Amino acid sequence: MINFIFETVAIPNFDNAGITKWIKKIAAHYGKQIGRINYIFCDDSKILEVNNQFLNHDFYTDIITFDYSQGRSIAGDIYISLDTVASNALEWRVDYTHELDRIIIHGILHLCGQEDKTPEDSAEMTMKENHALAMRIQ
Repeated sequence: MINFIFETVAIPNFDNAGITKWIKKIAAHYGKQIGRINYIFCDDSKILEVNNQFLNHDFYTDIITFDYSQGRSIAGDIYISLDTVASNALEWRVDYTHELDRIIIHGILHLCGQEDKTPEDSAEMTMKENHALAMRIQ
């Protein structure tokens, strides 16, 4: 089950059913099935609060993923700052919806086991994001 929760932000215009189908397709591509996934869309102040409280980080970010996966079943809470998604879209000169899709699938890739702490892992994450984004279009 995939839930979309909106805290401190207006509901963005996107296709919940289409995104859910796409997420399931990407999870299956990596041999995973969907457990309970909560997407919590928020603003910068909320994501900073979560980052401080749970990770002891004092900075803004676009996404924080809490992984509760077990075995082949992926589960977790994925916080996404729509403020930072919008800033990133402007900075990288990409469409807001494209950037939101990239961040949405970034969290799923983390739940599927992809890390991004090292330059090598980060490059692999970007490659997998691009592949997943191409699968969204199909």
